[in-house]
Amino acid sequence: MILFISGPEILFIGLIVLLVFGADKIPEIAKGLGKGIRQVKDATEDIKSEIKKSAENQGIDTDSIKKEIDEVKEKMDDLGGSIKRKF
Repeated sequence: MILFISGPEILFIGLIVLLVFGADKIPEIAKGLGKGIRQVKDATEDIKSEIKKSAENQGIDTDSIKKEIDEVKEKMDDLGGSIKRKF
């Protein structure tokens, strides 16, 4: 399920986009959206790597911190699952 939108709703949105922009503009729009998403992804990776480099330069062990965070996430998922089963 994508953003709580069902199949007929996606089809309706696609039809509206087709009517507004026309069939010849849709590939250009999709290409632009793809480039934008890729730029955001690249920027996110750059920020992550800069944070990791900075932490390593200060002597912080990022791998152990990530491991601890993952353990807490697993515990929270286990707790959340048992709460959901009760309801």
